[in-house]
Amino acid sequence: MSRAAFKFELYVAADSLNSAQAKANLQAICLQYLPGRHEIEIVDVFREPQRALAEDIRMTPTLLKVSPRPARRIIGTLSQTQRVLDTLGLTAAPP
Repeated sequence: MSRAAFKFELYVAADSLNSAQAKANLQAICLQYLPGRHEIEIVDVFREPQRALAEDIRMTPTLLKVSPRPARRIIGTLSQTQRVLDTLGLTAAPP
């Protein structure tokens, strides 16, 4: 997916429970609300600590919406779907 409409970076702490939940929740949200229009990059803060520092990641899991602008940041497991959709600027009804 090189020309995805939505690009996300999910910063995680290895395979911790919260990180695993955030990955699963983000994938489910993207499949339901952004099918074929998203790209997710998983960044493990233990493997790429300098990148996490550069993005000012202080807690995991943290989701960054890179594009489209404006950029957004959500901390947590992404389990509250409506709150995630609102923060990302997405509609509640799937396409």
